[in-house]
Amino acid sequence: MSAEEREEVGARDGGERPGADALLSGPVADAGVRADDSPGGDPPYGGPAGGDRAETGRGETPGAAEGSMTITLDVWRQPTGAEDGAFETYEVREVSPHMSFLEMLDVLNEQLIESGEEPVAFDHDCREGICGMCGFMIDGVAHGPMRHTTVCQLHMRHYADGARIRIEPWRSSGFPVIRDLVVNRTAFDRIIAAGGYISAPTGAAPDANAIPVPKVTADLAFDAAECIGCGACVAACPNASAMLFTAAKAEHLNTLPQGKAEKDRRTLGMVAQMNDERFGHCTNHGACETVCPKGISVDYIAKLNRDYLGAVLRGGAAD
Repeated sequence: MSAEEREEVGARDGGERPGADALLSGPVADAGVRADDSPGGDPPYGGPAGGDRAETGRGETPGAAEGSMTITLDVWRQPTGAEDGAFETYEVREVSPHMSFLEMLDVLNEQLIESGEEPVAFDHDCREGICGMCGFMIDGVAHGPMRHTTVCQLHMRHYADGARIRIEPWRSSGFPVIRDLVVNRTAFDRIIAAGGYISAPTGAAPDANAIPVPKVTADLAFDAAECIGCGACVAACPNASAMLFTAAKAEHLNTLPQGKAEKDRRTLGMVAQMNDERFGHCTNHGACETVCPKGISVDYIAKLNRDYLGAVLRGGAAD
């Protein structure tokens, strides 16, 4: 349909239609679908259902200024890990209820840059709750008040206008602060390098698929494999233990037939590396499961303890 034909149809409907430059071209535009509509009718950025959103770059909806909020933030600022830090208070204006928490921090950083101040450093990548990069304490809770939700998927509609929020980094000797809300989580990488992989030849994809795996076993492995390595379990634990992370990364391989050949070496190696990384011991508080954005169960810690004891009794040794 040409621009002239659209204008003619709009005139018959009793009002003007947007010009050609405001619409998509082709049959998608004629069907009334906007560029920011996602497949299946789900709105982007976790916005309200129904699709009545406009792409603005920060997740606002049309007319968001009318319902915008002002939020007061107490943010931990620390130039480097070698320097002392302190909380700084900021007022963030024009916050849309449909923004994610990280988008709200983007607004804060824009205000800081405009006023000639240093922006707040924080980790982020996919902003879809799957990469594990984002994460910090919000009012003393890892990832904030919503269960099974990462910081990037937490939205400001859960806060009231005028709310005061306290933000600080993960607190653990194993996660030294780099700057502001950014911590060094390479300890997790070293734990995985100590055994969180399969080196035994299991063949290509067709060969692997030919190995029968019971449904219950597959489900247990997949549930453990959901771990995104964000570090919330360490931050929430009163002992700063990394046991839930280590258990998830070890058990999702130990459970499968392809991983059983190296189970003892993997278990002993990963636990030894975890202990070397200055994380605390697990005393079964259960705070790790409570704040885990993927809801990984402490049952995997019990499974790792069982595998560790079995490996020791069989005379295994960490590499």
